[in-house]
Amino acid sequence: MRPDSPVAAETSEWLRHVDLDLRGAAVDMAAEPPLLEDVVFHCQQAVEKVLKAFLTWHEVSFRKTHNLNEVGAQCGEVDPSLALLAERARPLTVYAWKFRYPGGAAPPSCEEAERALTIAREVVEAVKARIAWPPSEPSVS
Repeated sequence: MRPDSPVAAETSEWLRHVDLDLRGAAVDMAAEPPLLEDVVFHCQQAVEKVLKAFLTWHEVSFRKTHNLNEVGAQCGEVDPSLALLAERARPLTVYAWKFRYPGGAAPPSCEEAERALTIAREVVEAVKARIAWPPSEPSVS
C-alpha cells in the first residue's frame, strides 16, 4: 500500500490517537496521586482505536461502538491470531463509560489500572505488528 493512500492516511490518524491515549494513561498513572479512572479510560480507548486502525488498514467497515468484543471479533475474522488477544482485552470495554459519570462505581484500584495498562500495551504492540507500518513505496525495478 502506498503511504499516501487514503487508507494509509486514515490508519495513521487512528494510530496517532492510539499513541496519545497510551501516553495519557502513562501520564495519569505517574501523577501523584494517580488518576486511575483516567488511566483505565485511556487504556480502553487505545485498544478500541488500535483495533479500528487494524480494520481500517484492511478496509473493513465497522460501526461506531466502544464494545471491544464486537470490534475484536471483526479483527479476528480478518486475522484469527488476534482472537485470543481481543478476548484478553474484552474486559476493558466497561472503562469506556464506567467511571466517566458520577453516581455509582467505586474508583478502580491501582492494581486494576496497572493491569489495564499492561493489557492495552500488549494489544497495541501486537496489533501494530500485524499492520505493515509504515507503508512503503512500491519498489522500482
